[in-house]
Amino acid sequence: MTRLAGSSKLLRAMNESAALAHLLDPGMLTRSDLRKLTALSTPTISEVLRRLTDAGLVNVVGHNSGRPGPNAEIYAANPDAAYAVAVSVRDIGTSGTPSVTAALCDLTGKVHARLESRIDFLATEPAVALVDVVARLRDEAGVPADRIRHVQLGVPGSWDARTETIRHVDVPGFGRAGLIPEIAAALGTHIGVDNDVNLAAVAERRRGTARDAEGFALLWMGQDGLGLAIDIAGTLIRGARGGAGEIGYVPLYTPDSPDRKLDLQDLFGGAAIMALAQETGIAGDTPAEVVRAAAAAPGDFLTTLADRVAVGLAAVIAVLDPYLVVLAGPIAQAGGETLLSAVNSAFRRAAPLESTIAITTIDDDAVLLGALDAGLTAVREALITAIRDS
Repeated sequence: MTRLAGSSKLLRAMNESAALAHLLDPGMLTRSDLRKLTALSTPTISEVLRRLTDAGLVNVVGHNSGRPGPNAEIYAANPDAAYAVAVSVRDIGTSGTPSVTAALCDLTGKVHARLESRIDFLATEPAVALVDVVARLRDEAGVPADRIRHVQLGVPGSWDARTETIRHVDVPGFGRAGLIPEIAAALGTHIGVDNDVNLAAVAERRRGTARDAEGFALLWMGQDGLGLAIDIAGTLIRGARGGAGEIGYVPLYTPDSPDRKLDLQDLFGGAAIMALAQETGIAGDTPAEVVRAAAAAPGDFLTTLADRVAVGLAAVIAVLDPYLVVLAGPIAQAGGETLLSAVNSAFRRAAPLESTIAITTIDDDAVLLGALDAGLTAVREALITAIRDS
């Protein structure tokens, strides 16, 4: 009898989690809709909806009067049941951009608060700063602390999940061992950490050029750093220590300076773009401004930059042979289709390799959007898991 009772409990939890999954995406469903989607009986669906409603996870949001008989109740996930926070930390270098951007969204993905802030991490402990950022978002949105179920952190470095340490990060204090568990304890919630370019790829798959791609590589051209994300059938490849995609460190040796070690960052990173702008007379206070100005009047600067980008693309395509490579980040956004055309021409000259090269269609902060998407996914999966384990 115990086994049967346990099986009954497990079956009930599976039914509830299946129904909640459908209500989370796309939501706005009647009992009849859910019955068709889950293949459960009408009495079972009614009981499932009662339990989910009592638990505060589902609400009745309307009635369908467009069919004969009594009006059917329309159900949707309760937006206020849980919230996710996304925080993007940047190595601002010469870019002059805010060092932290953050946002808070509800269970449906609606953003209720968003902020940008310049934080001096030489003078401020990262744990203190990030706890304050989350508190400011909560205050702006009027959300209780216990409703925030997940905080997703995007960092310009590699997240080593085994040691819970951020590697290859230049932002002061973020490489300290024990930092992330400390933040999680202070916030009293789950913390997810990922490389910023990986999160940009999450956004690109969900919202951008790579939505229908079987797999793709994303070459990130930031104001200061370079990066690569590798998506295979929707799964990001992070490597043994989270360092997959740190393409800026790929070493190069040029014939004119055989004794000096160069890497791809020296070729078309932010500082290299500013140096090239000075050489070619392109005005701009940041790398993105320079590239935007150059794209408006294509010339030597854009041709040289495209030739350099083609070197990085050749390395990516020769190793991965992706069907699609997306150029993303502030530099790609600034250069747009003009930069893409120049890069395509340069790549054809550089190597006998094939791949479709496209430009990002995301015109917002891709890292922050990807962190929101990843955080929301984590919250939804946690709720479904909690139902199954209850």
